[in-house]
Amino acid sequence: MKYEVVIGLEIHLELKTRSKLFCGCSTIFGKEPNTNCCPVCLGLPGSLPVFNRRAIELAVTAAVALNSSVQLKSRFDRKNYFYPDLPKAYQVSQYDQPLARGGYLRVELDGSSRNVKLERIHLEEEAGKLVHSGESIMGSDYSLVDYNRAGIPLLEIVTSPDITSGREARVLLEELRSVLLYSGASDCRMEEGSLRCDANISLRPPGSEMLGTKTEVKNMNSFRAVELALNYEAGRQEEILAAGGAIAQETCHWDEEKKETIPLRSKEGSSDYRYFPEPDLLPLVLEEAFIKEISAALPELPAARRERFKKQYNLHSSEAILFTVNRSLGDFFEAAAGKYSDYNNLAKWVQGDLLYYLRESGKTAEEIDPQKIVELLIMLDQGQINRPVAKDLLNEMVLKGTSPQKMVRDKGLERISGDEKLLPIIEKVIDENSDAVENYRQGKDKAIAFLVGRVMALTRGRADPGEVNKMIKEIISRR
Repeated sequence: MKYEVVIGLEIHLELKTRSKLFCGCSTIFGKEPNTNCCPVCLGLPGSLPVFNRRAIELAVTAAVALNSSVQLKSRFDRKNYFYPDLPKAYQVSQYDQPLARGGYLRVELDGSSRNVKLERIHLEEEAGKLVHSGESIMGSDYSLVDYNRAGIPLLEIVTSPDITSGREARVLLEELRSVLLYSGASDCRMEEGSLRCDANISLRPPGSEMLGTKTEVKNMNSFRAVELALNYEAGRQEEILAAGGAIAQETCHWDEEKKETIPLRSKEGSSDYRYFPEPDLLPLVLEEAFIKEISAALPELPAARRERFKKQYNLHSSEAILFTVNRSLGDFFEAAAGKYSDYNNLAKWVQGDLLYYLRESGKTAEEIDPQKIVELLIMLDQGQINRPVAKDLLNEMVLKGTSPQKMVRDKGLERISGDEKLLPIIEKVIDENSDAVENYRQGKDKAIAFLVGRVMALTRGRADPGEVNKMIKEIISRR
């Protein structure tokens, strides 16, 4: 590409509260349309808003987790625009005095890491939701309005124009999601609309400090969609500039089916919203002790957890990332690591067979007792069972929660090894499968696998395949 890509994100995060930002209506998702509403969130005459303290606590929690500077005094404003899902014809938001300023999020990409700067973090109320008669607004004959979401507390996180590609934007959002989940500020369920992202993107000549004309891309409903949409829009803008054209400042809709951005309307500026201070709310004044208390209560965050896992347990970067992104799996690993010191072996089993069986069964690591995998690995290390049996036991442990030690005792699954136990079985298999023996002598190595399989079947999987393979070859070579 002949141009530098410049991207800034506007991320809207639904805070994890039970009631709305300025009233007591429920925030529960999926209720019948227009049942979680009251005069306050509908903006009816005479109704007055009241702050939700829990929303403020969670907003400050998120801001501190993102290294942002929480302002002791912030103010709410009315953002005026007309749209069917906005019952008041204005949105209570924050403009020139936001909750927090600055901050950064560290992203790792292609073996390197850097801080992506944040500009601001502010509180605002959610709008309602349009329900279209067709699959999208573009192909619908009409739309209905559900105001259940109106008034839900949102946190808007605005990055600086500091992102250089669609992929980097995706990585940043994935890291942001982890931070917010760890902090407890939000459940970050994109499928329920509690984490959404709009993006501003422009191009400029390499080395230039001036920003080009930007477009805003909306309707990106997954991290993958963000990456695809921004890469497509960058290519679209480059084609226009290469042909001598000019970029129009407009809002574009990402069409997931066609995998392309579609211009919708000219992009508004801040002056179009006619911001002015919200007359029904006093300024939000916080005490330093309140901020310090929330900061002290923050749990270990993803970046710190990744580094600790690498140092404390000598894990590879990919393992530390997996156990951070999948928090319950990482918690399971750490609980087991407290009783089993071969961390690398434990990590291989947890991220490999255990994770596979969890996905197959639809269960989570929280449903499995870490002590049971410790029992399993100790029996394997001591030679009481072999690896195939261990894998079967692990699957049963996930499905039924049974103790591996109990299953070994009840089913007689102890490992069979040594000449005394294995030799008669192997000689019997060799004697009964002379064709396979002859094939092996003629250089057909697959014949050994057949013979090993027969021994494993007769021992019900209790022999070690490597030991059986070696013994078969030795016996054939002596005959």
